[in-house]
Amino acid sequence: MNDDFNLIKQAQSGDIGAFRDIVERYNKRIYYLAFDLTGNGEDAEDLSQEIFIKMFRSLKDFRGESKLSSWLYRITVNTWIDMKRTRIFKLRSLEEPFEEENLGDYGVTGELIGGNPEKNAEASIMRKHLQWALKKLSPRERSVFVLRHYNDMRMIEIGETLNISVGSVKSHLFRAIKKLQKSLAFLKHE
Repeated sequence: MNDDFNLIKQAQSGDIGAFRDIVERYNKRIYYLAFDLTGNGEDAEDLSQEIFIKMFRSLKDFRGESKLSSWLYRITVNTWIDMKRTRIFKLRSLEEPFEEENLGDYGVTGELIGGNPEKNAEASIMRKHLQWALKKLSPRERSVFVLRHYNDMRMIEIGETLNISVGSVKSHLFRAIKKLQKSLAFLKHE
């Protein structure tokens, strides 16, 4: 965190190298959060680029009252919600062919499965079902769920990131889980 503070101060004073270091440090985390929110690599890449442009433009206003990661997550979620409202993201259906990036050797939660083709196929199908169910959530429910379960953030951190109370975080998370359980109930019977 102290290192982040020093980089921020340097970037605020016009040091492009420091800004580049911040981008390199947070690029993967922001991309993965964007991917979890958007559900596809193309939109996640667009969203990630937009986040770092916004960060560059508003870095002078960052006062250090929260962690840099929380500030970037807040920018990411709010930008995604704004983009979703304006319907910039393309609607994608389950009938589209699997993209190559979704056929890797990783499970639903991102763990490496190895060379087992059957498990890889099951994990890929599970990811598709989960992405489909996540798209049914409201933007705020999805944001809270993704921050909690994909980014392992504590309730208080999510509240600070989204600028909502811990009670609201719990409420959104509860509704998200209930909706996901309902949407994915058919998997219990398979």
